[in-house]
Amino acid sequence: MKTIGATMIIVGTRPEIIKMAPLVRSFKKRKLPFIFVHCGQHYDYNMSQQFIEELKLPKPDFGFKFRAQSQGLQTARILTLAESVVMKAKPKSVLVEGDTNGTLACALATAKLNVRVGHVEAGLRSFDLRMPEEHNRRLVDHLSTYLFAPTEVAKANLVKENVWGTIRVTGNTVIDAVIQHVQLARERSTIMNTIRFKHFALATAHRAENVDDPAVLENLVEAFTHSPIPIVYPIHPRSLKRLRQQKKLRKLSKSGNVQLLPPLGYFDFLTLMKNCDLIITDSGGIQEEATAPVIRKPVLVTRLSTERPEAVAAGFAEVVGLKSKALLSAIERTLDRKRKLPTDSPYGDGKAAEKIVDFLVSEGIA
Repeated sequence: MKTIGATMIIVGTRPEIIKMAPLVRSFKKRKLPFIFVHCGQHYDYNMSQQFIEELKLPKPDFGFKFRAQSQGLQTARILTLAESVVMKAKPKSVLVEGDTNGTLACALATAKLNVRVGHVEAGLRSFDLRMPEEHNRRLVDHLSTYLFAPTEVAKANLVKENVWGTIRVTGNTVIDAVIQHVQLARERSTIMNTIRFKHFALATAHRAENVDDPAVLENLVEAFTHSPIPIVYPIHPRSLKRLRQQKKLRKLSKSGNVQLLPPLGYFDFLTLMKNCDLIITDSGGIQEEATAPVIRKPVLVTRLSTERPEAVAAGFAEVVGLKSKALLSAIERTLDRKRKLPTDSPYGDGKAAEKIVDFLVSEGIA
C-alpha cells in the first residue's frame, strides 16, 4: 500500500484504465505518491486486467472481483467496497473517470466521507436520459470538488448546471493515451496478420440500450452483413450473449462480409483503428480516439445522440441512428465522400494528464 494521504486513482473498466494510464504515468514520472484502485466493474480478464498488464501499469493496491445481476446491486456493492478502501487509505483526494456505475459509486462513497473528488472527463452531456451513463455523469459532476472538463463545451455544460466544484479545461486524457501508445501498438500487435480484408470498417456495439433491444440488434446484423465494405467486429461479451439469445450470431459468423473477433487488447484495437477505412460504433471513447492526430478516421455513431458533439462539429463523427437503412446509406456516403479530416483533435493536444497533475500540485493535494 502506498503512502496514507496520497491521491487515490480509481479505475474499473477498459476505457477508464486507458484514460487514467497517462495520469498514473505522470504521478510516477514526478515521483508523487498515489494509491491505485480497481473497483471491479469489469471482472472479465479480457475487459480489464489484460489492459493493466499491457499498458505496464502497476498492480492495483486494492482490487475487487464480483458479479452483480443488476445495475443497482453493482453500484451498491462497489459503493460499499470503495467506502472501506477510502476509510483505510485516507487519501487527500480521489480521482474518478467518466460515467460508469463504478465511477458514481466511488464518487458517492468518497464524498460521504468528506474527501475531495476529482472528476476526469467532467461535463459531458448527451441529454438522453435513456442512457444510464447520463444519470451517472451528472451526479458525479455535482459531487465533485474538482471538475476536469475536456473541452469548452463540457465546461459550458457545467457552468449552466451551477456545479459547486472548481472547473478546469484540460483536454481529454484519451488523446494522451493514443499518442503515447500508437507506436508501441504498431511494434507489438500482430492483429493485422489475422484480418481477411485489405479495406474494412471497424465496428463495435455494446451499449445496453442498443444490444439489449432485439430490434436494434437485428438492424445492426442486417447492416453489417450487407455493408458495401467488409466489417471487422470484435464482440463485447454483452453483445455476444445477446446475439446468442436472439439467434443472430450464426448469421454474422457465416457471413463472408463480417469477420468476428474476441475482445481485443488495447494495442490490437489501436492497430485496427489505424488501419481501417472507417469506424462504426456506439462507444463514446472511440469517438474521441478516432480524432487523435495519429488515427484520424471518420466515425458513424450508431446511437440517437452523443455526448461528444465536438467530434461531430469537427467533421469526424456523424450520428446515424439505429436503422439498418440509415447506417448503410451513411457507410456508402462516407466511402464516396472521403472527406479530409482536421489534423488537430477537438479533445486536446495530448497533455491533459500533465495539466491535471499540475493543478493538483498547485492545490497541494498531490
